[in-house]
Amino acid sequence: MAKLLTVINETRGIVLGDRIQKAASFWTRAKGLLGRSSLEEGEGLLLYPCWAIHSYGMRFEFDAIYLDRRYRVVHIIDRMTPHRRGPSMRKKAFAVLELPAGTAAATATRIGDQLVVR
Repeated sequence: MAKLLTVINETRGIVLGDRIQKAASFWTRAKGLLGRSSLEEGEGLLLYPCWAIHSYGMRFEFDAIYLDRRYRVVHIIDRMTPHRRGPSMRKKAFAVLELPAGTAAATATRIGDQLVVR
């Protein structure tokens, strides 16, 4: 089993997830969350390098937090619904953190917040 990551919003002093999977290869990024029926609290997926995402073929909503190379939040999609495309942030984003729907709002995560990945 792959090592799971913990992602902390350092600005807010709160854990966003403690069972975050890493998707750093072409195939793991391409598969993403496809085939899953949900994300439980604490779970998520960190895709990198990644500056654009979609939810075609997905069966549930999720939050998408776009991050720059220093893991600073540059864009947030709250409750991304299935079968849509997110914006391409090629010049700003290096990674996208996908979390259970409502996580960004529940943790008051905002653009400019500093995240830490462990």
